[in-house]
Amino acid sequence: MANRVVGYQRTTALIKLLFFGRLGDFAKQVPATIQASTPAEIRERLNADYPDLVKELCQPQVLVSVNQMIVSWEQPLAAGSEVAFLPPVTGG
Repeated sequence: MANRVVGYQRTTALIKLLFFGRLGDFAKQVPATIQASTPAEIRERLNADYPDLVKELCQPQVLVSVNQMIVSWEQPLAAGSEVAFLPPVTGG
């Protein structure tokens, strides 16, 4: 009997996007929603049309939140999720 491997298929969902701080300056023309399955996929999809924004999103200090909770870039997204990109915060 042969082993059968079942492939994992990612599903994409319509996601609301928010960009805070200086990231908002780079995202002025970005649509308010996008189809994606993870925050990392959002970044990949934006790269063709918004390379300057994606360059900023790739900075290690940038955080991503889903529904107001900080998560990893590989967090699975559900339809209707709100994904926010947060720039580094400086203080004194």
